[in-house]
Amino acid sequence: MSEERTEISEIGEFGLIDHLNENIIIKNSSTIKGIGDDAAVIDAGDHVKVVTTDLLLEGVHFDMSYAPLPHIGFKAVAVNVSDVAAMNAVPKQITVSIALSNRFSVEAVDALYAGINAAAEHYGVDVIGGDTTASRSGLVISVTAIGESKKELLSYRSGAKVNDIICVTGDLGGALVGLQILEREKQVYLANPDMKPELDKYSYVTGRQLRPEARMDIIHELREMGIVPSSMMDVSDGLASELFHICKASKVGVTIYEDKLPIDKQTFDTAVELNLDPITCVLNGGEDYELLFTINQKDFEKLEKHPDIHFIGHVTKEEEGKFLVTKSGTAVQLKAQGWKHF
Repeated sequence: MSEERTEISEIGEFGLIDHLNENIIIKNSSTIKGIGDDAAVIDAGDHVKVVTTDLLLEGVHFDMSYAPLPHIGFKAVAVNVSDVAAMNAVPKQITVSIALSNRFSVEAVDALYAGINAAAEHYGVDVIGGDTTASRSGLVISVTAIGESKKELLSYRSGAKVNDIICVTGDLGGALVGLQILEREKQVYLANPDMKPELDKYSYVTGRQLRPEARMDIIHELREMGIVPSSMMDVSDGLASELFHICKASKVGVTIYEDKLPIDKQTFDTAVELNLDPITCVLNGGEDYELLFTINQKDFEKLEKHPDIHFIGHVTKEEEGKFLVTKSGTAVQLKAQGWKHF
């Protein structure tokens, strides 16, 4: 009798996480939140600790033919700090584990750590440990970030309420478009090594891909204004995908508006040049590491004039579904393609 076999691609990354979570039993009362948010939450007396971890693999998450080692190191820290920010917490420590193939020299590791240390300095975190081992398949980096917050300041995915305003920071789609440019120029170079990559006019989008920023600046500003988002995530898999997560956790629906979605001019123009739909890039691009959050309407006035926070829609009842209202006024059902890992 043949053994039953389910391909991981059939259930996808989030289906796999849900599947694994079914068999996990929380035994300690100090574990406030386990799997299912941007970070786990652990009781620490008068405050909480948040813990998150991310794994970056060569050939999956970065390509060393165009990603400089210091940028890879910086990004490995930034993506974890972004998950701490997404809980409305402040990062304090990180651990860094790396697996290295024999093609790496001490100087190469120094270059990688120059980026890690620059990010640690930038975000005010301490590198407190980790692990180093050999790899037969290229560079692997695993960073764990530990942050802190008061319990009442935390923002989970599950707190969005009907009529809350949906906000997003910065602009979206740039990281995906930057990746397409880097891949295109790599193919040009492989076909003809004498051709010099034309990247100068794409500096913004390639920077969004190679060296993303975690939006801790926004977290500090929200604290100063006394605003606690009712729900929050970072945009790592794509705006539509993250909205689906908030809807599922909060048991709500959403309506967002195409003309309110923030996109940089270089992202828009480059998407058009690449025959990509700019709005599809915004909705499904991923790796922008901006913050997506919801606020109570009473907080709108405090943020109304903020130059880098955009109001893209509102939260609706769950049965009303998830919709994008186009520029022509047509409501179309939101689809979440997200980032396919398997």
